[in-house]
Amino acid sequence: MDYPGNLFVVAAPSGAGKSSLVKALMEVDHGVRPSISHTTRAPRGQEVDGREYFFVAPEEFERMVGDGAFLEWANVHGNRYGTSRQAIELRMAEGGDVVLEIDFQGAVQVKRVFANAVLIFILPPSWEELRSRLQRRGEDRPDVIELRLKNAAEEMAQASQFDFVIINELFERALFDLKSIVHAQRLKYAAQRRARAATFEALHIA
Repeated sequence: MDYPGNLFVVAAPSGAGKSSLVKALMEVDHGVRPSISHTTRAPRGQEVDGREYFFVAPEEFERMVGDGAFLEWANVHGNRYGTSRQAIELRMAEGGDVVLEIDFQGAVQVKRVFANAVLIFILPPSWEELRSRLQRRGEDRPDVIELRLKNAAEEMAQASQFDFVIINELFERALFDLKSIVHAQRLKYAAQRRARAATFEALHIA
């Protein structure tokens, strides 16, 4: 089904700056709202249930999978993450834009369901910078960082499946690029036709 709102899917390897960019985007563009994912991992730092994620037990997650509650779900770094289909459809049906922060597996799954979804991949400028960012974050043990770097190689190999690629070397430039993609998508003919159907009808544009 075509909804008046747009769906933006942002993926990246850990440490590429995906979450910071999406957060900054929503601070300057109030038309974009996040879809809060469910996850089986434990909260980090100041994360709050229902704000960053819905933190659920593995048994509850499994039940939701069986009930078909997720648009997509995947195992990432030993934990499960899932996106509620109902929440996304409701937001877009109301004319709002939704941004998903998920891994590349989930992004491809979403594209199969929502053909109009815009897939955006965030890349680091180099391996050295990616490692440095993961270390500066101070959240993971050295062995976990090595696992994330190993997974990053597999994830970045999938960048060709995405509509847009942003290299996050300078944060301000990367944010500008992300805002530009969102704005350009809203101005596409098909997106305008969905969002401003009454205007197109009044102007007798099919």
